[in-house]
Amino acid sequence: MAAAKAESAPSTAKLVMLVVAWYVGNTFYNVYSKKASSMMHAHWFIACAQLVVGIVISLFLWGTGIRKAPNLNANDIIACLPIGLFACLAHGGSVLAAAVGAVSFAQIVKACEPAFAALVGVLIPPADMKPFLAYLMLIPIVGGVGLACVKEGKGVEINVEAFMYASMANMAAALKGKFGSSVTKSLKADSSKNMDAANVYAVMNIISFFCTVPFVVINELPTLQQEYEATIEKHGFEPFIYNLLMSGFCFYIYNEFAFAFTAQVGAVTSSVLNTAKRVIIIVVSSVVFAEPMERNTVMGSAIAIGGTFAYSLASKKAAPKAKTA
Repeated sequence: MAAAKAESAPSTAKLVMLVVAWYVGNTFYNVYSKKASSMMHAHWFIACAQLVVGIVISLFLWGTGIRKAPNLNANDIIACLPIGLFACLAHGGSVLAAAVGAVSFAQIVKACEPAFAALVGVLIPPADMKPFLAYLMLIPIVGGVGLACVKEGKGVEINVEAFMYASMANMAAALKGKFGSSVTKSLKADSSKNMDAANVYAVMNIISFFCTVPFVVINELPTLQQEYEATIEKHGFEPFIYNLLMSGFCFYIYNEFAFAFTAQVGAVTSSVLNTAKRVIIIVVSSVVFAEPMERNTVMGSAIAIGGTFAYSLASKKAAPKAKTA
């Protein structure tokens, strides 16, 4: 038994490799995505195109036999539809938030994701109650984001549009976690489905694409051709396509490594490292895009991210179960 556990335990080198690939991919994704969305003001299209890149990668891996293709029936796919829909809204909200505002601001607001997850966990049955200390940690998270929005000498200054899109991404991510965990666990448990962490993400990515298409059609299709032509005329074909394809590639790769890491160590450890990841993205985006970081912004983001870190650790201890007669 001990030998079996030792064999199944991931090596430190493998975990470090997964984290590095996750962080690097995520950081470059945010940079390339911001550049692409700054060039072309059709942001749902940008989000949709990024998902297409991931689909091409998945089909290549399945078609060449490098990775076993999922073996899903109609009921399995129907069960996955809510996950894909919420993934679509989480991805789209993140792209739009960074497109209409600063990448650093979007990341600061997304640090509030635990607050949304806690709310969803309490309001939607079955209730997922966290330890009391975890709920206390929501205070510095929300307070830190609020402080980051206070500009010296100007008072509260919020990019409302970016804030709403980032909040939409937070809520969608919380709902995806709530409704998706049981579905993905059951699929992974059935070895005949070939649904390991990589294929779970690949299937979710495909469904997310089909859910994103209607947003493109409704919001951007009438002016999409004009936007594309204006983009090519102003920025050139190669720079735009390069940033678009690289953002899609990095998005798929970083998510695949993040899913693989979570499968190895569990959601709590992954959540802690996801918090640290935001610090890197905020610093890099501030440098690359010359985004101003005032004192309140730095302090507020540090408090919010620190609160998220503490929330992840506090959530590790199971909440006391109600006694039954």
